Amino acid sequence: MYIKIHPKIKAAIEANKPVVALESTIISHGMPYPENVEMAMMVEHTITAQHAIPATIAIIDGVIKVGLTENEINELAQANHVLKVSKRDIAYAVSQKRTGATTVSATMLIAEMVGISVFATGGIGGVHRGAEHTFDISRDLEELSLVNVCVVCAGVKSILDLGLTLEYLETKGVEVIGYQTEKLPAFYTDKSIFNVDYSINSPLEIAHLMKAKWSLGLKGGIVVANPIPKAFSQDEEAINHAIKEALIEAEKNHIKGKDITPFLLSKVKQITDGQSLIANIELIKNNAILAAHIAIKYCEID
Repeated sequence: MYIKIHPKIKAAIEANKPVVALESTIISHGMPYPENVEMAMMVEHTITAQHAIPATIAIIDGVIKVGLTENEINELAQANHVLKVSKRDIAYAVSQKRTGATTVSATMLIAEMVGISVFATGGIGGVHRGAEHTFDISRDLEELSLVNVCVVCAGVKSILDLGLTLEYLETKGVEVIGYQTEKLPAFYTDKSIFNVDYSINSPLEIAHLMKAKWSLGLKGGIVVANPIPKAFSQDEEAINHAIKEALIEAEKNHIKGKDITPFLLSKVKQITDGQSLIANIELIKNNAILAAHIAIKYCEID
């Protein structure tokens, strides 16, 4: 009644074939048009090319859609007043027949509801800088502790407080796995000063970790931090300068809550003359490839 799964995706889930969930806020709130449509289609095609099945998730006119058509992606990319949907907003969007784009937390929830175990995104949310005063902590972290989904990302968005985010995830019992790295990637850059919990070198090993954790009844997600390819990794000092400048402007304009992340990403793009957007697209593609390989291996051992 409330959820509509694309027939191809439904058949794949039932047949234990590899499916990769994709969020939709990156389409409606993360990038400008038409780059957002190009990015969304590129990611879907990338996953298909790896022999897995993409499942972009959103709420369209009150219906939770698992798997969007190209027309629906275009509509979402250009529509005005698209809700940014976290867990808190799902029931409201459905009951009011609204159109909403799902965040990392909402996408994870819906993926688990329908039986998808692997999810690819850009970077996860986390503890915002200055959270000791604002208490601004992304719902992504709480959801990661509750749902059984492997989230492949380029680490924590670098506009956030990476150290406090890692502390929060440790408290919640969520593993942060570095894919072929011992350092936490910082979204636009391939490494930070922080260490991951464990480094794992192959999709098969990650699949075995998923199987072991959930078979033991250990509830919660797994973060796979996949560094942006070195060719597209940004200069750490330049990115941090851009972030600080963006944060100052956000504070000056009293931008907070759900509006803060899209504002900061947009401002960083402006300051870096679009280089951050290019990096964003490349890291998402890189994550989609790894997520597809993990999903394939997980189906082989499931």
